[in-house]
Amino acid sequence: MVKVLNVAEKNDVAKNVANILSRGSSRRREGYSKFNKIYEFQIQLPALRNQQCQMIMTSVSGHLLNYDFSGDYGKWNGCDPRVLFSAPIITTCSDQCKLIKRTIEREIRNCTALIIWTDCDREGENIGFEIVKICQAIKPDIRVLRAHFSEITSPAIYRAINSLTDPDKKISDAVDIRQQLDLRIGAAFTRFLTLGLQRIVPNLEKCIISYGSCQFPTLGFVVERWKEREEFQPQPFWFIEVNVKRDDINCTFTWNKRRLFDQRACAAIMTKIMENPQAKVIRVNNRRTNKYRPQPMDTVTFERLASSKLKINAKRAMVAAERLYTLGFISYPRTETNKFPPEIKLNDLIQAQCENRQWGQYASRILEQGGANPRNGNKSDQAHPPIHPTKPASNLSDEEQRKVYELITRHFLACCWADAIGAEETVDIEINDEIFHAKGLRIIEKNYLEVYKYDFWSEKQLPQFVQDECFNPNSIMMKDGRTTAPELLTESDLIALMEKFGIGTDATHAEHIEKIKDRKYISQTEDRRLKPEGLGIGIYEAYMEIEEEMTQPFLRAQLERELQQICNGEKNPQEILRNQLILYEKVYHESFQNRNRLFQKIIEFI
Repeated sequence: MVKVLNVAEKNDVAKNVANILSRGSSRRREGYSKFNKIYEFQIQLPALRNQQCQMIMTSVSGHLLNYDFSGDYGKWNGCDPRVLFSAPIITTCSDQCKLIKRTIEREIRNCTALIIWTDCDREGENIGFEIVKICQAIKPDIRVLRAHFSEITSPAIYRAINSLTDPDKKISDAVDIRQQLDLRIGAAFTRFLTLGLQRIVPNLEKCIISYGSCQFPTLGFVVERWKEREEFQPQPFWFIEVNVKRDDINCTFTWNKRRLFDQRACAAIMTKIMENPQAKVIRVNNRRTNKYRPQPMDTVTFERLASSKLKINAKRAMVAAERLYTLGFISYPRTETNKFPPEIKLNDLIQAQCENRQWGQYASRILEQGGANPRNGNKSDQAHPPIHPTKPASNLSDEEQRKVYELITRHFLACCWADAIGAEETVDIEINDEIFHAKGLRIIEKNYLEVYKYDFWSEKQLPQFVQDECFNPNSIMMKDGRTTAPELLTESDLIALMEKFGIGTDATHAEHIEKIKDRKYISQTEDRRLKPEGLGIGIYEAYMEIEEEMTQPFLRAQLERELQQICNGEKNPQEILRNQLILYEKVYHESFQNRNRLFQKIIEFI
């Protein structure tokens, strides 16, 4: 019988895929790694002419191989950091990964084909080619196939096994180039900064002053907002407010000029108003208005909502989401797509939620009102659908997983329902040529707001006003205020900026933020806002003087675009690698030439 080795990215995925394909009859045995089991079962495989195949399913635990410097280049004091831009690099395998590697090498010997079941994203494709490399070292002519799936459910896994393709080397190449650049550039600048500062400031002897082409721009966003706040000069302003009480309802009319920064000008208008303080209703306008339901959830939206609504930071939220995915409760959580493809049976997914005690009644009402009607966005990564629940989950023991599942499910139901509908009333009044307005809102149908507790729409009742009527307001007052400083960034704000300027990917935003926290470049305040620490401010200010590009998002955004071009087959990987290294080596030279100024500037803030 033909034997086929199947390798997933995590043990739970291997276990669940084997369980689905074997219909619960797979046999488990041990591999060399106690964390990565082997599952065996038999199926007919269309890709191998429908032969009955002995399937051997195992897993890795993320990347098997990593790049590192060879010999003395790998030691902190083994060489001048500048030579790391061209020093020889090797692939290494950790002790734990060596056990996994041994399992794969043993199992592939008797197999005719290899099926890659890693996550269907860039990193997953690269991990897949690491597995291929190990297998081809044993069996150079092994046939390699790739399974594509976005959720671990029976329909998705059977679709995957029935539509196997070749793995995509271009996508893997893009990851290889990024890894090599991150190693060379990160190691060169990190050693330069760390060793240089430690010679001057003994207190830093246990600190690593790391550089990353995503870390520095991310830090830059935080510092720039902090500086805006610190340097902000409040400006006084004045405005006029009209208050009316009618039908036991207090109503405030807002000045159409909003506010003036000239007290005397505002006082002159106030004096003119008080010469004839009678108000005339010049317009009463009633119109239907909608509050739009959310679009389907992509990764950036998920991370921002988890941070702002659940108070779970993006990194922990992604850990919870990935666990829910491997257990088959949600679709793949790393996606740039915010529109549902037509083949997804949305009504079936809604029906599956009807028995839930918390939101089942809303799922039922969506179906009663005609079924799913998603407000689709316009983004698709052509790999994964928006994040959505794939089956009910009523007995999750982990609190964060429970909250994340609820957020994803309520968001899914909300985007499939209808917009909230309201009646908006606007009343404009005139007092001696000055116009004021008041707005009221009555909610007619809450629709998606009933299930989506993360959003709200406040009703506001206005008294009855009639076109052309005249009345005397209860009060007309000139008030003052002061402009307020911008708030420090929240994690949600920072992720939005990273997305806007192309820093990292949806899969890496969270880890870049955590890295600059770990390095003590930034910290989080009690109200969950991000504040730069002295070291972070010093690094930012120093590089703004010496090499401003390092703190700005444009260098990394350019690389992200070029990596995508490699994936699309539009650019040569080695050409990108060469050009990027030339660019950063020039920046390193500038930093080295100005090292005394650079280090002294950093020290000012420590």
